Amino acid sequence: MSKQQPVTGLEIWHWRNQAIQDAIAHDISPIEVDWLLQEIAGLDRLSLRLESFKICSQIQTQLSLTELDQLWQRRLYDRLPVQYIAGVTPWRRFKLAVSNAVLIPRPETEILIDLALSAANQCRDLPWNASTQQHWADLGTGSGAIALGLAEVLTNTRIHAVDISGEALAVAKTNAENLGFGERIKFYQGSWWEPLEFLKGQLSGMVSNPPYIPSDTVQNLQPEVVKHEPHLALDGGVDGLDFIRHLIDISPQYLRPGGVWLIEMMAGQADIVRELLENNGNYCNISIHADLAGIERFAVAYINA
Repeated sequence: MSKQQPVTGLEIWHWRNQAIQDAIAHDISPIEVDWLLQEIAGLDRLSLRLESFKICSQIQTQLSLTELDQLWQRRLYDRLPVQYIAGVTPWRRFKLAVSNAVLIPRPETEILIDLALSAANQCRDLPWNASTQQHWADLGTGSGAIALGLAEVLTNTRIHAVDISGEALAVAKTNAENLGFGERIKFYQGSWWEPLEFLKGQLSGMVSNPPYIPSDTVQNLQPEVVKHEPHLALDGGVDGLDFIRHLIDISPQYLRPGGVWLIEMMAGQADIVRELLENNGNYCNISIHADLAGIERFAVAYINA
């Protein structure tokens, strides 16, 4: 992004009016226009609603109006996600940096953190829980959202965040530093459990939002997703379950007895995931949890003690 650019309130007002008209014409929520102006120009909701910013002689913006308009045209015609224009997205209580190297964290994924905290509390009476520091893994960390959420709620825990993409890890590290979790979260580049070989049998929990979309379905997703978000983080193989199967098979080598296994999955996969966990023989207390829309989206299991 450019250095902050001074723009008049009237110029922003004209741009906003046109952008809202264009958004409606292109079936994009006009709410995105004001959210973008909050992020790019530091305007608050009330001044936007009352249009009181219109009389300001100078407003500092992170982009010139020309740059902003060029990106907004890409939102309209190329379906560039608004979060990538702003370079940030809200998630839980955080404001996370995002780029097209990472999936934009979804609100439903926030529930993983609540489930992880609940599962960790279930493990309170296990002998290893009295040790000074626990170790949890976030596999396929992307923007680092899950690792950050875990670090916030599991206060006596070292988080080990893994991603195969160096570009994604750069975003995740930036978020950890910006939000004050740089000391609590360690980052590793590699495939799933491989970089954590030195922690075999020592981890108290694992959380993952792996790629789970069937390969032939990826191209049918929203254009914002298909054209701009990393397919590496979406494509889960022929039936979408390649990586979930891998995590079911390998995780018992890394998790302590009683340790937590927790993933996000796609609508319609819950019964198969439950069956895979049951047939593996290393898991117990398997449960499926719905998101706020009532879709069965999360699976929790524990390693046999």
